[in-house]
Amino acid sequence: MFSDSVGETGSQAAIRPLPSLLALRCFEVAARLENFSRAADELHLTHGAVSRAVRLLEDELGVTLFERRGRRVLLTDSGRTLARAVSGGFGLMRQAVAELRASSRQARRWVLSCEPTLLMRWLIPRWPDFQARHPGIEVHLVAGGGPFSFADGIDLAIRRNDFRWPGNYHAEPLFVERVGPVCRPDKAALWLRRECDGEALQAGAPCLHARTRPSAWQDWALAAGRRFPEAPGQTFDHFFFSLQAAVAGLGVAIGPWHLVRDDLHSGVLVAPLGFVEDGSRYCLLSPQPLQTCGPQADLLAWLREIA
Repeated sequence: MFSDSVGETGSQAAIRPLPSLLALRCFEVAARLENFSRAADELHLTHGAVSRAVRLLEDELGVTLFERRGRRVLLTDSGRTLARAVSGGFGLMRQAVAELRASSRQARRWVLSCEPTLLMRWLIPRWPDFQARHPGIEVHLVAGGGPFSFADGIDLAIRRNDFRWPGNYHAEPLFVERVGPVCRPDKAALWLRRECDGEALQAGAPCLHARTRPSAWQDWALAAGRRFPEAPGQTFDHFFFSLQAAVAGLGVAIGPWHLVRDDLHSGVLVAPLGFVEDGSRYCLLSPQPLQTCGPQADLLAWLREIA
């Protein structure tokens, strides 16, 4: 009942079969805990099943492995000898299984680098949808902007083409950049207006700037055919902070549509002057062309769908 055949067919003296793994597993846990009931709990078996497995193992080996003392069981000398061997064997198996699982996860796990503000305000809020559609694809999202190297452990990257990347990088277009002035709804009448004379801001409307995209206002004015507003305002270290300052009512920021679309939908921000293409676009970069089918193709299709 508790034997597995490991003998080689046709051998002159076949090796005697080992006891079953189930019996050895019951023994190993019972020996470690010195208690059949606790062993049964760990193995999700009944006390009787563990006791019978150990008893049959003793019968098969012809030795007593435990001294029964009420609820507690103590290993005999023979039991200690077997316990050391079985514990070591199961330990090696656990280590091998863990290493194989880790290598399997690593083989399926990609690193996707994305510009920080786009990651925070556009990609992460939509990421649960990708995970729900593709539960078998494991992607690690990291924030990163500007130049990078695939040699640094990055598998894919989302970047705006405002810098020159190496010619051997493969680029899949995702969406064009559209920008426009945004502010809080209760400030729009004071700061923004629709007129045909090239002006956009009311006198004294504060402009919000960011060091990570210092030409945002100039790029918008050029694309929209308007005069660049010579207005006072604050400069923030990061583009995200300028958008958050607009949400707080500190002034008017240039908002890329993909970064403010959720705020526009919820009514936190408004864009009375609309959005215009500024001539740049976002791309999904990879070290080689993506396969036409497979997980990376699924990711590309999903990114284009949500864009």
